[in-house]
Amino acid sequence: MSIRSIHQCECKACQVEDGNASRYHHQLNVLMSQLDERQRRWLAALEANRLGHGGTQRMHEVTGLDINTIRRGRRELADNLVDCPAERIRVVGGGRKPLEKK
Repeated sequence: MSIRSIHQCECKACQVEDGNASRYHHQLNVLMSQLDERQRRWLAALEANRLGHGGTQRMHEVTGLDINTIRRGRRELADNLVDCPAERIRVVGGGRKPLEKK
């Protein structure tokens, strides 16, 4: 697993104050930097569900993940991760296609 940079939260609370919210968001982003793409999506979705209305937008600001990625994670969690095999990060055929030498 490659090391990712730690995202700087862009929410209003972190821009204005240096309190509990900014500490929590920083710790969340440190944790996210150590996870693979599925785990990041699911963690952001779980937090968005916990926040309720507006949670997807808020987690987008906090983590930098795309809104559609967080929505996909919410759908996967709602389906109890049924279509998410544990042995693969991407679905079969997903990802970049290999280059062929001419």
